[in-house]
Amino acid sequence: MPRPSLGAGLSISALENILRDRKFKLTRLLKQRRKAQRELDQIDRQIQKIGGAGGLRGGSGRAHNELSLPDAIEEVLRKGGKAMGVGDITAGVQSLGYRSNSDNFRAIVNQTLIKERKRFSPAGERGVYQLKKA
Repeated sequence: MPRPSLGAGLSISALENILRDRKFKLTRLLKQRRKAQRELDQIDRQIQKIGGAGGLRGGSGRAHNELSLPDAIEEVLRKGGKAMGVGDITAGVQSLGYRSNSDNFRAIVNQTLIKERKRFSPAGERGVYQLKKA
């Protein structure tokens, strides 16, 4: 079934009026959003002052770790002493205490293994990696 055209039968001036109204509404909504964000930021600062987490976002929302992800992966592979699958590497990195807010941390580990070709190399079969030989 064909979709009806939203602007069918409207004059150019009518379309321009619609666009102008939408831009005005967008500007007003963005201004309201900025004001609300400033208020939330102020509340977060007050929560942090008294020792709270700073709102649901927990500050920047990003987990902070002592080791970078490539360093943690290298440590897991070094301790393992052999080639490992992405799932095993992911579990090993998490067992080191590495924290991530990612919904799909395994994919992040996989991307890091692919990106860091100077440190890690594929070990024959798909999804299995090892430390790069010096």
